[in-house]
Amino acid sequence: MEINPLLITLKTSAVATVITFFAGIFLAYVVCNMKRGKSPVDAIIMLPLVLPPTVAGFFLLLVFGKRSAFGQFMLQFDITFVFTWKAAVIAAAVVALPLMYRTTRGAFEQLDPNIISAARTLGVSESKIFWRIVLPNERAGILAGTVLAFTRAAGEFGATIIFAGNVPGVTQTMSTAIYAAVQANDYDMAFKWAILWAILLATFSMVFIFAMNAVIKGRH
Repeated sequence: MEINPLLITLKTSAVATVITFFAGIFLAYVVCNMKRGKSPVDAIIMLPLVLPPTVAGFFLLLVFGKRSAFGQFMLQFDITFVFTWKAAVIAAAVVALPLMYRTTRGAFEQLDPNIISAARTLGVSESKIFWRIVLPNERAGILAGTVLAFTRAAGEFGATIIFAGNVPGVTQTMSTAIYAAVQANDYDMAFKWAILWAILLATFSMVFIFAMNAVIKGRH
């Protein structure tokens, strides 16, 4: 059994998670501190979560395709996205971002506002409030969002197959490999991939639970 789909999935998910980690925290913090317009911004960020993945993939195709203005611009630098590994990362990051954002935002909103108000009264800068008060106090929620984002990115199928395709050795992830095996009536291979993927995700979930418990215990 070729191991490429597994390696591609892990690499794609890891990079996508790093992107969603920073983007999700940034967006959550910005939205939490907005005085007006929270609902429209929140709805836009959450859109990939409510759209069918294939629709999200189609919109990515429209934005990054060679016929789009952005695609034409990037072609000047000999950069393409469609049916490349970069497309797989973008697709995974887009569908995983809402989970990271919403979980992190929920964690930020649970922080006692009096703590932040007291820090501001003492003249603490916003950057120090963010790095020394907000993040340390909400690390459990951020960790939960990161894990949710990783698992969502790892299991992504619809947007990936539309935008990145199913190119063996390039964009073929575990999900698309199982799909390809079923399409080829190779149920033995599909079963092997599915069992391997289930075992890996179960192991990852157990590690996450232990890590989460350790973080929560460290807060008390």
